[in-house]
Amino acid sequence: MADARQLKATIIGLSAVLMWATLGLFGAGSGAVPPLLLNAICFGISGSLALIWLLAKGKIALLRQPLKVWAFGTIGLFGFHFFYFTAIRNAPPVEANLINYTWPLLIVVFSAFLPGEHLRLHHVIGTVLGLAGAALLITGGEGIDFSGGSALGYGAAVASSLFWSSYSVLSRRLGAVPTEAVAGFCLMTALLSGICHVFLEETVWPAAPLEWASVMALALFPIGLAFFTWDIGVKRGDIQVLGAAAYSAPLLSTLLLIAFGFGALTVSVGLACVAITLGAVIAAKDMIFKKRKIRTTGP
Repeated sequence: MADARQLKATIIGLSAVLMWATLGLFGAGSGAVPPLLLNAICFGISGSLALIWLLAKGKIALLRQPLKVWAFGTIGLFGFHFFYFTAIRNAPPVEANLINYTWPLLIVVFSAFLPGEHLRLHHVIGTVLGLAGAALLITGGEGIDFSGGSALGYGAAVASSLFWSSYSVLSRRLGAVPTEAVAGFCLMTALLSGICHVFLEETVWPAAPLEWASVMALALFPIGLAFFTWDIGVKRGDIQVLGAAAYSAPLLSTLLLIAFGFGALTVSVGLACVAITLGAVIAAKDMIFKKRKIRTTGP
């Protein structure tokens, strides 16, 4: 029964990866809205909708959490996005993205320090394959150059990776905190993003109905519901599988952009697809066998 519950939570967590895959597509459709303002709008919408849902369900009391919980959730969500945007503004985007996408690997490694978790060889192999596929996808099979005086950007990329991997793994230690509390984290992230936008960016609002629709789609899914389902996954699911499977997000995002005419299918994309898929299957070996066992021995 415990295996069945973990499997269900893992599948719910994987839905977050699918939603994050739409970031590129909806982001491209959102026009010239600067990133921190986009962050403030999307987290403001998603947090407000979640707050309305809590009020309607009579669950608003679930937001009454200790200060350390509020600080943890807000710093995790806001810190990751702030350092990621800083990275891509102050370093070449390819290199910055590649450094940032070490967070799934760090999740798998850090999870070994959690009570009851064990890091096995197939988790490492699967995650490294995923990283190799993501690297191939991001660089297009070309060389990368970490020189050029972009220390601030590279440092911020490292920080963004550490923030999200730490947030994801440490969420497991806060398993008693209800997922509904993420609504509060979203609202606080929106507030901090709005403040940073005022001081760091020029205001550019969505200019057309399609751009507003893209912003709403971002707020509902990859910068909204995804954080709630990810919370369920990392707290109750197989965190190593989730870490390895996260590498499918940049792949699926690229495939969506290609499907909608924003890119072309190349050999490097095909090879990345093979590496990431194979890595995810290897990392999920235990979960696959558990699922078969549940189906075989279940009532």
